[in-house]
This record gives sequence, structure tokens and C-alpha cells, in this order.
Amino acid sequence: MQKSDFVVRFAGEGGQGMVTSSEGLAQAASNVGYHVQTFVTFPSQIMGGPTMAQARLATTPVLSSGDDIDVLVCFNEEAYQNHRDEVRDGGVIIYNSGEFEPDDLANSFGMPFADLAKSTGNARAENMIVLGALAHLVSMSQTILEDFVKERFTRGRANDEQIIVSNFEALTLGRQEAEKSGFSLGELAPSIKPEGNQILINGNEAISLGACAAGLGFYIGYPISPATSILLWMERNLTGKGKFVYQASSEIEAINALVGAGFGGQKSMTATAGPGLSLMGEGLGLAWMSEVPLVVADIQRGGPSTGLPTKTEQSDLLMAMTPGHGDVSIPIIAPGTVEECFYGAAMALNWAERYQGPVILLSEHMLSERKQNIPKPDLSKLVIEERQTYTGSNGYNRYDGWELSPMPLPGNPGSYIANGSEHDGMGDTTHLPERHIQMTERRFSKLKLLENEEYESRNSDASIALMPWGGSKGPAQAAYDIIMDNDGELGWYYTMFLNPLPAELLEELKRKELVLVPELNYLGQFSGILRSQGVKAESITQYTGLPFKVSELAERITERLEQEQKVSVTV
Repeated sequence: MQKSDFVVRFAGEGGQGMVTSSEGLAQAASNVGYHVQTFVTFPSQIMGGPTMAQARLATTPVLSSGDDIDVLVCFNEEAYQNHRDEVRDGGVIIYNSGEFEPDDLANSFGMPFADLAKSTGNARAENMIVLGALAHLVSMSQTILEDFVKERFTRGRANDEQIIVSNFEALTLGRQEAEKSGFSLGELAPSIKPEGNQILINGNEAISLGACAAGLGFYIGYPISPATSILLWMERNLTGKGKFVYQASSEIEAINALVGAGFGGQKSMTATAGPGLSLMGEGLGLAWMSEVPLVVADIQRGGPSTGLPTKTEQSDLLMAMTPGHGDVSIPIIAPGTVEECFYGAAMALNWAERYQGPVILLSEHMLSERKQNIPKPDLSKLVIEERQTYTGSNGYNRYDGWELSPMPLPGNPGSYIANGSEHDGMGDTTHLPERHIQMTERRFSKLKLLENEEYESRNSDASIALMPWGGSKGPAQAAYDIIMDNDGELGWYYTMFLNPLPAELLEELKRKELVLVPELNYLGQFSGILRSQGVKAESITQYTGLPFKVSELAERITERLEQEQKVSVTV
């Protein structure tokens, strides 16, 4: 029997190679045309603690990391106890017999990971032992893994060949041990290679690439989980004439430096998480007040306070929309896939330049670490926007009027004061009521420049609709497909442009009897925002620190639909 979908989970102690194993399997599979997606969850300490990494391989596009596990690889007994109940019927558990022996051996077999690796002369080859065993269970060709090993370890070093040979031997040993067990999960169906070139990246890498493609020139950031990898990527890659990267001593320093860079004409950006965004509130208010372009990528994690720094959540939306005191409404783009992380970052820089103000790119932990193969972006089709700059003579009042006006750059005509106090046309402080009215209406009216962006719509005639946001898009889409395959009656809407919402989308949502919003927070933040805009919205929430499981989400949506049907019949 051929398998078109295969899910494996690696679980153990941080530092034992779970992430390396899952990403290695994903890379090897994507190289030959499979669709892949990984998911990682780990504790907040630097080393150790229970860690899990999951990889899903399929012949068709993957929408979630997978509910049921085909194979569980346990590096220690704690992992076995914590994850064994999630293995599907007919699945297999591979355990590290050098560490423990489980009580129930019915659907499991053991291998001494460390001893087998040492026998190859490469004590670090434990993950290759495991990959070899997995390949046997689904009849994956040895060539797929060997080609991956060659690509990974051919680095121009003297011992490359020795490392490659030892890893080949580890793959073979793992395959032989799995063969002895007698277990088999069938044959992995041949891959159906997607059209065009594919790249395997995670969400934070995609954000970094998208920002650079849009012309990012200035990046300053403070390391904070799960955004740190963006800072590290920028330090390695945002180089050359006119480019600047710096690690700040605090998020307050970072946001104020961005305001200065934006004022000076640079496309500027930082990345942080919820605690850092809290500290940036006053600086974002200054950028809004003084109309200075900049981008803050908030990679959401569990909160409040330190909360769950290495888990996922969608609970920063309200803060992102109004991070500063007073009347503020910051534009928000919230990508829902790794591919959207690339285009969302590019659009965030475009938005900042277009309306001359701060923009928040609202990603989340589940996207930041997720490896997924996506179509290689065609940079020739990427639209890059530049800000309107003033080229006239002195005497120019930038803040006159109620609409966007060209922005003078330092050293050129039209010098002005970018004032955080309420100001007049030139930027001088004023407390006159009529000026505060004018400036407030000016700042909010500029948001209209960002309307009419794209959105997704399916079965738009249905009276009840599903509208996820951010990283819950994939699980929600998979749940939606299940419901529709069972003759459900449900509409689908989605956009990554959350503030302002596309005007046509908002009008469609207002006509619905009910809009269901799957989101990872307690308060139901996005449905609350929709209700404030006249939409009959209701959230389906989860706040475990983990993404939705497709089957559970489909069940909850179905139950809610049935409740609505009963009400309509009663009425």
C-alpha cells in the first residue's frame, strides 16, 4: 500500500538532535519533490528540557504539521511517556534502547542510537541512524538520503569524504535495524515534483529575504525569542554600501534608532516579540505622530510577561494595533504561511513608505521555526515602492493639509521638525484645538492609502463563514476542506492585511449571519475587532502554546454550525 502522507515526530532532551533529524528528513524529501512542513517546540532553557520536532512529507501541498503520528522516535523515556498516545493505530515507535526499555513493546522496536553511531567512527551520526530506519519503514530509496548527505557535508574541507562515508554507514545500519524489527508502514508514494523551482526555508528566513528584496537598508534589533534569528540573518547578509546592521542594548534603543533612520530616508526595520513590542510603544507613537516610515516584525509567543517564550500564540493583535497611548491605529500585516512571510515583509516596507508611518508585521513562533518548501520568489515580479520625497524649495510645511505630503530628507530643501508633540504645518509645537483635530484626522486619513488589498474568498454565498488569521490559516483551511467534503455549508475568507482590512472584504463580512474566527488566544482578539467594525464575529479559541489540530478544529466548527442550524429550525 502506498502512502501519500507521512508524519514522524522526534522527541527527547534538547541537544539530542531532534531538530537536526526532522529538518534533515524534510530537506532530503523536498530535494526530490515532496511537499514538507516541520514543527518544533522546546523549553526556554538554553540546553536540555523536553523537545519535540515533527516532519510531515506528502505528495500534495501540506497545510499543517499533521495530527496523527506515523512514527514516534523517542530519544529518552520521558519522551516515550509524553508522546506515545499520539501515535496512530498501526503506527510505530522507535526507542533508544541504549537509554531505556518501554513496558509495552507491541508497536515498537529499539535501537542503541549512540552505540550504532560510534561503530561508524562518527559519534555524531545518531540522527543518520534514525533516518535510515525511517527510510526502511516507508521504503524510501537510500539514494534520496545519500544525495542529501553528499550535498550537506561537501564543504571543501579535508575530512568531508570521511564524514560522508560514516553517515552512509549510519544510514545503512539504521535501515538494517528497522528491517530486523519486521515493521513496515507501506511504501511512500513517488513524489509529484511541483512546477518551478522550490526553496526550503522557515518563516524568519522568509521575512528576512522579503525585507531585503524590498530594499531594506537599516536593521537594528535586540535578541529575543523567537525573533533572534532575524537579527542573526541580517548580521550575516545585510551587507554592502549603504547597509547598516546593529545589535541594540534594548528594544527602546532599537525603536528610537529606527525613527532616526526613517527620518533620515532609510528603509528601516527591527524584529521583536511581545515583551519587546511593549517597550516599543512610546517609540511607535512617536513614529505615528511624526509620520516616519519604519517596520517592526513582532514574532508572537505566549504571554503575558515572560509567559511561554518558546511556544506559539496569537495574542499580540490588540497591542499591535494600538501600541502607543492616545489615538493610534498601526497598520498590520499578518502572514499565514512561510511563503506569505516573504511577501508580507516586502509589503510591510512598501506600506511604510506609501503612507509614511510605522507598520507592524505580525508573525508568530509556529511560523518562525517552521521549515517548508515554497515556490522560489520571482523578484522580477516584486513591486517595490519608494516614499514620496520633497524636491522643492525651502519654506515648505510638510504637515499642512489633511492628506499625505512629500517627505523632506535631511540635507535637502524643506527642512522641518519631526515633533512628538502636537504640531503645526512646519512641525512646531502647538496646543490649539483646531490643529489637533487637523493632525489627528490627517494621520488616520492616510490609512485609506493602504486599503483595497487582496483577500481570499470561497463559497461566498454561505450565510456563515470561516475567517482565520495568521498562522492558523493552514489548520483552518484543512479543517474547512474536511467540512466541505462532508457537504458542509460554510464560506471561507482570509487576508493577511488586518489593519486596514480590505474594504470589499469588510462589506462582505458585514452581510454574514456569523463569522467564525479560529485564533490562538483567550480573549478572541480578532473577532472582537471585527465586531467593533460591524461584523457578527465569534472566536474559536485555543491557548495551549501549540497550533490547532485539524481534526479537533473541524469538530469544533462542525458543532458550532449544528448549533446555528438548530436555532434556525427553532425560529
